[in-house]
Amino acid sequence: MQQQLEEQLAPLQKRIPVFTRSVKGAFRRFKSTVLVVAYMIFFGLPWLPWVRTDAPSQAVLFDLPGRRFLIFNLTVYPQDVVWLALLLFISAVLLFFVTGLVGRAFCGYFCFQTLWTDFFIWIEAKIQGERPARIRLFRQPWDKEKSLKLGLTHFIWMCAAFWTGLTFVAYFTYAPQLVIDFFTGLAAAAAYLTVGILTVSTYAAAGLMREQVCTYICPYGRFQSVMYDPETLAVHYDAVRGEGTHGRTGARSGLRTIEERKAQGHGDCIDCSMCVQVCPAGIDIRDGLQYKCISCGLCIDACNSIMESMNFPGGLIRYDSESNLAKLQPQKPYLHWKRLKIIGYGVALLAMTAYLVYSVVTRSDFDRSISQIRQPLYVVLSNGDIRNRYQIRITNTADHDESYSVSTQDIPAFALDLGNFSEVSIKPGHSATVMASVRLPPENAAKIREFHFRITPKSRPDEARSEQVRFDFNLTQ
Repeated sequence: MQQQLEEQLAPLQKRIPVFTRSVKGAFRRFKSTVLVVAYMIFFGLPWLPWVRTDAPSQAVLFDLPGRRFLIFNLTVYPQDVVWLALLLFISAVLLFFVTGLVGRAFCGYFCFQTLWTDFFIWIEAKIQGERPARIRLFRQPWDKEKSLKLGLTHFIWMCAAFWTGLTFVAYFTYAPQLVIDFFTGLAAAAAYLTVGILTVSTYAAAGLMREQVCTYICPYGRFQSVMYDPETLAVHYDAVRGEGTHGRTGARSGLRTIEERKAQGHGDCIDCSMCVQVCPAGIDIRDGLQYKCISCGLCIDACNSIMESMNFPGGLIRYDSESNLAKLQPQKPYLHWKRLKIIGYGVALLAMTAYLVYSVVTRSDFDRSISQIRQPLYVVLSNGDIRNRYQIRITNTADHDESYSVSTQDIPAFALDLGNFSEVSIKPGHSATVMASVRLPPENAAKIREFHFRITPKSRPDEARSEQVRFDFNLTQ
């Protein structure tokens, strides 16, 4: 007994395999739908063709040699790092927002670990059978049946993990050519190394470790409690209804109807343990809210199916809030979104999302910045003319080479001196710096305190951009 207690309190407990039972219901259908859609996106995007003139015809391509990300018609360059910052901010706030409303819903339905674990469990069940058959196979000594079924299971797991790693690498190069080069030994060493690492890590995380990843590796389950409120919806067991005054008990003779059970002080829970058998984390939700629970809702489906078979009302296990369950007469669960924290998350989420969309939609095919050289601020030439110097930096954010011309507005054309650069050609994702000199006679300089530089792309003159700058000199001299 002492040894068992020490094992339970140990920082890292010995893994006990969790064999889940298949279940049908609304939450299982939703999880399956998310899995199918997610897999279609992840495994399908690298193979989706897209017409490009300067890159492989692939819809999504992370072109590291070209220092750009090609996402359909959008080209993202390193100087667009503000978009990445916004995406990270939006992702974090969205996680807090969803957790404050419905607990660990991200873990239960959208996390990569959940998606791949679900798929690996499905493979295991197809080969080894339902939960009782898998438990029997696990306990029986090694023989031909066990070797064949477990060997086939792990082989298909490894194949799925390998294709996961290869698909990930396909986002960084032309996918059809990668597959040919990979199996003919012509791919880059980095491709083999990356696929190998991802194959092993995916196989271990989704096949061998499963719930241990969520329990010991992922930090989210440990700090989720700081984002929970009494009004947060999470998977709960209605202990008052399920236990009654004398606890739960099986549905034996004389305890098969609600009336019979109430008369003897027993709750609606018939102690079938179906909620435990379907849980991918192997926990008993009847023990209360636990950090291992990923809020997948499968225990709700299992319990509702049992309640339906017993002609009992559903919802013994349900998404509900602690504040509602604490009431003498719990109401129907609903989203408590009218909270200052949730509203704050929502406002921040909408504002940053709107700003990101606006930034992407309104971005031109080139960026420019003009700074005045201030050492010295101006120079008086021998003939009395005043000269200011400017540094013009142009970045080509289009997906093709472009030439740009620089001109001025509000001052005479002869005042601008660009040296030997009448126009500058820039490759996609690259920048060029042009040094401009503007000289004006004192009488003109006295009238012009500001003027505009105009930068015009040669192939799209209608997209020219102007920027106002100062012209400095000392009137007292």
